[in-house]
Formats: sequence, structure tokens, C-alpha cells
Amino acid sequence: MSAQGTPSLGDLGVMVGLEIHQQLATGKKLFCDCPPAEPDAHPITFSRRLRSSSGEVGGHDPAALFEGARAKTVTYYANRNSSCLVEQDEEPPHRLDPDAKKTALTIASALKSRTYTELHTMRKTVVDGSNTTGFQRTMLVSEGGSFDVLLPPPPPPPQGQPDGAPGIRKIGVQSICLEEDAAKILEAGIHADVGAKGYGLERLGIPLVEIATEPFDVSDPDTVRAAALSLGRMLRGTRMVTRGLGSIRQDVNVSIRDGGGSVVEVKGVQQLDQLADVVSYEAYRQHGLTAISARLRECRWDHDTSRDRADVTGVFRQSASSKIIQKAVKQNHVIMAVAFRNAAGIFGYSPHKDVRLGKEIAELVRRFGVGGIFHSDELPAYGITERDVAEVAELLQVRLDADAFIMLAAPAGRTGPIIDQIVSRVRRIATDGVPADTRLATADGRTAFLRPRPGSARMYPETDVPTITITQEEQDRAAADVPKPWSEAVSYLQDTYGINKQLAEQLWDSPYLELFEEIASGQKNVPAAAESTFVASALCSSITRLARQEGMDAGRLDDQMIRETFEMLGRNEIAKESVEMIFQSIMSAKAGTVSDAIKSASIQSVGADELEEIVSGIIQDNMEMISNQGERAAGPLMGIAMKRLRGRAPGQRVNKLVVSGIADALREAQSRP
Repeated sequence: MSAQGTPSLGDLGVMVGLEIHQQLATGKKLFCDCPPAEPDAHPITFSRRLRSSSGEVGGHDPAALFEGARAKTVTYYANRNSSCLVEQDEEPPHRLDPDAKKTALTIASALKSRTYTELHTMRKTVVDGSNTTGFQRTMLVSEGGSFDVLLPPPPPPPQGQPDGAPGIRKIGVQSICLEEDAAKILEAGIHADVGAKGYGLERLGIPLVEIATEPFDVSDPDTVRAAALSLGRMLRGTRMVTRGLGSIRQDVNVSIRDGGGSVVEVKGVQQLDQLADVVSYEAYRQHGLTAISARLRECRWDHDTSRDRADVTGVFRQSASSKIIQKAVKQNHVIMAVAFRNAAGIFGYSPHKDVRLGKEIAELVRRFGVGGIFHSDELPAYGITERDVAEVAELLQVRLDADAFIMLAAPAGRTGPIIDQIVSRVRRIATDGVPADTRLATADGRTAFLRPRPGSARMYPETDVPTITITQEEQDRAAADVPKPWSEAVSYLQDTYGINKQLAEQLWDSPYLELFEEIASGQKNVPAAAESTFVASALCSSITRLARQEGMDAGRLDDQMIRETFEMLGRNEIAKESVEMIFQSIMSAKAGTVSDAIKSASIQSVGADELEEIVSGIIQDNMEMISNQGERAAGPLMGIAMKRLRGRAPGQRVNKLVVSGIADALREAQSRP
């Protein structure tokens, strides 16, 4: 327990399970030969309306039912260079990609997981629109196994005692699956239909390995980050996985001791640094929901479908105070009020920061395309007056000192299903405390509601893919391909390329390891343009530093642009100082190619004669400084020269000319009578 009375994660009894989804670098998709290329355009467009259907035992998956209630039309965009009829669900899947199978077996062997001798493809129901089929093909490759996690060191001890050392923790593996990646969500506004969602098919079908860990207790959220980092390093060690943003995603399952056994799945954690914040936020959100649940049961809230719903559009039709309400009225939306008897104060009650029942309901209705809700605990506000509140209360026949109500605006005909979901949500929180949901990780390290967690009716056999046999020879090959441990791999980078440990670790964790080795070793017609330390620093430190600046996007700088930059450096066409300037110009969208970046930044290399003339001019303009400081003037004059040249000449050559020029100037001054 903290000094402020807030329970720690250990007090809450937090349990976490990781699901790592890693794209495989096979160069083709799992059930066809289409390359996973980013298309320049999407000439093929089609739409689907996905609906829930019963599973093989007659049940409906709760997540599918929820998504079906949202009544979405989904628009898909395709290009024949990156997808085919398989992705459009107009043709059965082809044979399983053998390279993907080989990689999955290698990963299973590296984690000491028990591999099955037969793979049976299953259909996993997915009705959020990310699969044209309404399901994802997946197969269980192995179960069991474990891996070691290098834990973060403990807090610094009192002064005078030795520093704490990091520990090792073994975490179990639950299962390893081979499956298809989902379609890629395209930018908002690509489609005109408000109820539609746009997906590009270039990512659909890319092979993924899903590694699910056994649940483990967490008192320090950094343990979760360390576990994901350890798994990611092992995967990268195979040299069979893709790197870069979006190629690996972490889902995390979180539960607490008093959560009634409910497990919340948080999807889409793209950055490792988000994991600790997501786990902490979700644990305290769940703890807050248990307190809200207790209050709901204590107040004996009630809602009667026949009498506790009212159309209050007329109350606000002439009101000009609330811009939000007036916008809804102009769109011909219906404004509905929903009463909750004996629930005054419950929607605004906040046992932890940003944890409120009103916020939970607002997240739910946003999934239906509704902007949010108003609830009586926060009114009057937002332009809704005390008189408006009194009129709504009168229509609902509620007492504001005892009862509560919420209001929402939506198209006529859609309010009924939304209100049903709201009431169901309140009932689930009152009964279960923590609903078993699927939530989305947000950029600020929090979570937002997506849908209920799927159930057992989600999975059923895929009839279009025959059983896949795993031979002993394949298992033996996989065992032989197990990568060396991360510590050994880092030492190899240090020894081979003469870089320090910190740079070697940064390279291993970056998307640029293979590119670094290619450039630094001079392979594939790329000259060894500079010492390895400079190349590593440019790829890791410089790009990372630039990417943190506003308006910079590392995604604009592709591998070929980086190769071309170092090729020019190797041919002495640009200076070392130009490399970061080129990267900056491209990442800021000021240039689309290396040539354009050179022109944009005015960093065309200067000739020897011009360089000597520039340095000579700087020497002549600063004779007083040279006279006063002597050889110490070299530092300030180098700064002046490099600022004027802006990367158009190597610093080493400029420094040589500056030092030589100062020496000549001093000799000339001494020779004067």
C-alpha cells in the first residue's frame, strides 16, 4: 500500500498473460504467393456486410453478436500486385507456405515447446471487418515451453551499499500458433459511407506466429515489458521475421484478484514502452470497477424497459445553448433519455482517476458511431441548462436526488440496440464487477472498449485446408536452426564490427540490423562507406532522435534510401555530416528521394578548389581571433566553417585545412618585422 493509500499492483493481485503476434519474413502470404507489398493505389473496391452466424454447436459468439449489432458496411480496397482472389474470399486458400511452417517450427523449438505432428487449420470468427471471410485461419503448432526474462534491476539501495543486479525469471509458454494477419485499416475519409470502415488487403494473409504465455503475477509493470522484449529478441534472432512498426504487436491479458475471475484482453500494444502504462492503467480500472459494482449492488438500481426510456428531442429542439445537441437536431437525430432508478451519483463516482461508469458507457456508445453521452451526475453543463435537466427528469418521472439518467443522440432506429447495450453493460458491471472485454491500447498508455471477449463458439474447423503433417526431419531441422542466445548475438556484433555494447544492443532491437550488416560489411554492392560505429549511430541514434521531433516520420525513410545515402558517402559524393541532413529532409517530407534531399538541403559536395577558397576566406576574416588565441582558434573556426558548408565537405578534410591555414597565418605573422 502506498503512502497515499492507493493499493500497489502487488496488493491488487495482478496477473498478466502476453500474446505476441509477429509477422514472418517469407516474402509471401500464408495461403497464396502474393507478396506483402505496399501498393501505390487500390483500383479494386468492394463492400461486404458481415453478420453473426451460429457456430457448430448452435451458439453465437458474444463478440460476433456485438459487432453484428453495430450494423456496419465494410469497404475493402485491393491491388493485384499485393492480393488475389484468396484475400477477396472468391477463391479457396492455396497450399500452406512451407517457409512459414519452417519458421514456426524453429520458433517452437527455440522456446522448447512440444510440437504436434499434425497441424489442423481452424477458422476463428472475426466480425470486426478486418477479414473478408469473417474469420481468421489459424493452426496450433505447439504447446508448453518457457523462456528466460532478464528483469530490470531493483531500485538503487541506500548510499554506501552495492548496486542491485538484474534477476532472471522463467515464464511459461502456453501455445504457439501459425495464422494469417488481418487487413490494414486505411485512413479515415477514404470512403463516403459513414457506417463503413475501409480496409486494404495488402496485409491480409501475411503469415503470423502467435506466442501466448502462461499467466504470471506482476508487482512491477516493467516485468511485462521485459518479458515482451525477451520474446522479441528471440524472434529477431531467427532472422526469419519482419522488423519495423506494425510487424510485431503485443496483446496483453490483465486480471486482478478481486475481479471475479474476468480477464480483459488489451489489443494492439505497438510500442514496448506502452506495456507498463497499459498494465497499470488496466489494473486500476478493474479495481475501480469492483468498487463501482459494489455501489450498484448497494443502491439496488433498477431499469424498466417499458417506462424508463423517453424521446426528449422536443425538449431541446428550440434550445440554442448546447452546440452538441443542436448539431444532433440538425442531423435529424433522435435524443433519447434513459432512466436508472436509485442510481443518483453512480455515473460520476470515480474510485480512481479517470475511472467512472459514465466513461465506461461513453466508450461503449462510441463503438456505435455515437459521439458520447450526457449523464445527470454531470448536468447542468455543456450548454444543457438546469431547466433542460428538470424537463427531462419530468418526462422520465425520476427524482434527481435519488435517480439518474443518461442522454444520447443517434439516428432513429439505432437508439434501441444502443440503449439495450448500455443497460446490459451496467447490469454486467453490477453483477460481474469486471466485464470480460476486449479493449484497445491507446497512445497515452490507457485502454478503450472494443467489444466483449469472444467465447468458445468462436472456433470451428477449416474445411478448405487439408491436414498438414510435420515430419521428424522437419523437427530436426528446426532444432538445428535455433538462434544463439541474445547475449551471444550482441557479443558477435561487437566482435565482428568493432562497436560498443550499447550500440550493439540498440541495433539488435532496431529495425535496421540486417541493413547495418549489409552496409558495414560492404555486401550487395554497398561499399563500406564509413566505420561501423558511424553507420550504427546514424541508423539507431540519428533516426530515433529525428523521429521524436514533431512532423518527422521514420516510415518515409525506406531501406533503399538509406542504402543510396551510404553509397554516395562511400563514393565521397557527400560528407558524413550530410547523412543526417538527408534523413531529416526525407522524414520531414521536404524531399521524396535522396537526390531531392540533397537539393533541398543544399548539400551537394564542394570541389577541392572551392573548399580551399572557402576555408581561406574564413581564415582571412578571423585573423584577430587567430592572433589572440593561436592554435586554440581551430575549434571556433571549425564551427564557422561547418556551419557555412552545411555538410557539403567531410569534417576531417575541413579540419585539416583549418589547422593548416591557422599554422600558415601564424608563421606569416611571426615573419613580419
